[in-house]
Amino acid sequence: MPGKARTHRLRIGRFSEPGRVYLITAVCADRHAWFGALDHGRCVVQALREVEGVATTLCFVVMPDHVHWLMQLADGELSRTVQKLKSSATRRIGQLRGRPCRIWQLGFHDRALRREEDLQAVARYVVANPLRAGLVGNLGDYPLWDAAWLE
Repeated sequence: MPGKARTHRLRIGRFSEPGRVYLITAVCADRHAWFGALDHGRCVVQALREVEGVATTLCFVVMPDHVHWLMQLADGELSRTVQKLKSSATRRIGQLRGRPCRIWQLGFHDRALRREEDLQAVARYVVANPLRAGLVGNLGDYPLWDAAWLE
């Protein structure tokens, strides 16, 4: 099972530290653009709000085939927190479609940020993804992002 071996390698050295800020990237299975449909993307946004008890969302952007999530882990394990997000989004999209579906690639990529890193600069980079991908010419025109620093 080649996919399973890659997923295992993603977990090597993974350590969950409450209070630590992580940049998470979760990708759709086969890079299918599930979230190109706005209603599907909104399901991911609702799922992000649902995990607020175990993680504080600093910013996110839902791209057509993946999600970037800058978050601070409150308590628990990083893997379980991301799994809760992915499960909730999958359940919501399945309900919307009226049938179960496989949304996510196995595993996820994470990067623990150093304490001295400029979180706002990382957040600006994350939310600018739709601009760099050429999806919009102005970030305000992209509906599936948010950042804690907005007023």
